[in-house]
Amino acid sequence: MSNFSWLDGSIVGVYLLATMTAGIMVRKYVGRVETFLVAGREMNLYLGIASLAATEFGIVTCMYTAQNGYDKGFAGATPGILFALAYLIVGKTGFCIEPMRRAGVITLPEMFEKRFGSGIRWLSGLVIIISGLLNMGIYLRMGGEFLISVAGISPQGHTLEIMMTVLLLAVAVYTILGGMLSVLVTDFLQFVVMSAGLLLVTMLIIYKVGWGTLMNTVESHYGAGGFNPLLNADMGWSFIIFNSLVVTACVLTHQPVVQRVLAAKDSETGRKVFTQTSFFFVCRFVIPGIWGIAALAALPAGLVGENTRAAMPLYLSTVLPVGLMGILVAAMLAADMSTDSSYLLAYGSVIYNDLLAPLRRRFRPTEKRGILWNRFIVAALGVFFLFYGLWYPLKGSVWAYLTITATIGFASMTTLLISCCYWKRANNWGAAGAIIAGAVVPLSYLVLEQVPATHDFALWIGPNWSGIAAFTGSGLAMVAGSLLKPVGQSVKEVSA
Repeated sequence: MSNFSWLDGSIVGVYLLATMTAGIMVRKYVGRVETFLVAGREMNLYLGIASLAATEFGIVTCMYTAQNGYDKGFAGATPGILFALAYLIVGKTGFCIEPMRRAGVITLPEMFEKRFGSGIRWLSGLVIIISGLLNMGIYLRMGGEFLISVAGISPQGHTLEIMMTVLLLAVAVYTILGGMLSVLVTDFLQFVVMSAGLLLVTMLIIYKVGWGTLMNTVESHYGAGGFNPLLNADMGWSFIIFNSLVVTACVLTHQPVVQRVLAAKDSETGRKVFTQTSFFFVCRFVIPGIWGIAALAALPAGLVGENTRAAMPLYLSTVLPVGLMGILVAAMLAADMSTDSSYLLAYGSVIYNDLLAPLRRRFRPTEKRGILWNRFIVAALGVFFLFYGLWYPLKGSVWAYLTITATIGFASMTTLLISCCYWKRANNWGAAGAIIAGAVVPLSYLVLEQVPATHDFALWIGPNWSGIAAFTGSGLAMVAGSLLKPVGQSVKEVSA
């Protein structure tokens, strides 16, 4: 029985009203496409930190990190440590992100055009969109499942679909109207609410369950593998290698992340946003992981079954008191809205800036019409996410699904970005080969996994080795293609 009451509902209602009002109010400052997409490149350090942290923590984040905690113990937080190291190293060195910011582009494919030509710009934009749509397609379903479960709402009828639609509409309204300005303003509010909710719930769980009980639960279920990923039967070296590649690629090429660097007022601000947000990514995995471990300690195994991602919201629905339940739901809505709005805008910017580049060159839209195009694109993406989230039959580990779909774009975009910045011999032959090799492997794995006749074969390969093969194949294709093409035919190098 849920503890969700009228007081909790009031807390959530006030939060939603405040967020929507703040997001809509800034729409009057949007007069140019660059303002809509990258906030006129005026983002300061503190707004950037709050925005990046809020963007990279949504309900889906809470669900898969809690599932990692339930299934793997404290070792499930390993990707968070890898994320923190990647952000810290890239921020300190400026690796790739400094030349990217100095190039004055809005998207990665726009930067690639300067080195590899317009064809590669269009092809790389297409791969980013395919990867992003598959990746984000499950976000709304995860958000709806969490809210229904934690609030004790009956899943009968079309409750999940209604919940997903309401979530999307709330986000889409202010994103369509205010673009990046609305996203940054609402991200700041959402970061404050989200942080308060996460800390309060975690303190209550540790008080109720006890740190010793959490440790003993992990020890009894997973032994040393619950603390050391190398000793965990579901992880090991292949997990660490693949996840190291994925998180580094995410830091360098994930469009919602890259957009924070491109919106910063200068490259130094962009670097500081990365370094000063780095430790948050440890918390991003550890805190919900503790919630998952608490569910493992408190709930009977038969109650959860094979759908372990449902364990954490089921546990919270019974343990949180009135008031704190409302704060939690508001915090999770804050997390989800910041993620969804940023992702809608990021992928919309790639469609407008890169996929529609040939049309823009032909019709040369005014700033007003360009903003209108972007708003229509964001709305269309929202419709796609809604319907994809309704029918995709997600099974197993959410984190495994997200990493393999992200790899469709991450593998090749990382290869192209590093080559674009630091290898003079790289050219469009190598870039095309890298894009094809990086996308074919993870896409093939997803197809094999869904077809009953090849499902067992996909399980034997596993997402880790499939992902490693994608990154390796993309890098080799870049080298081979670039060396095969005569030097005199290479496209002009990007100046760093």
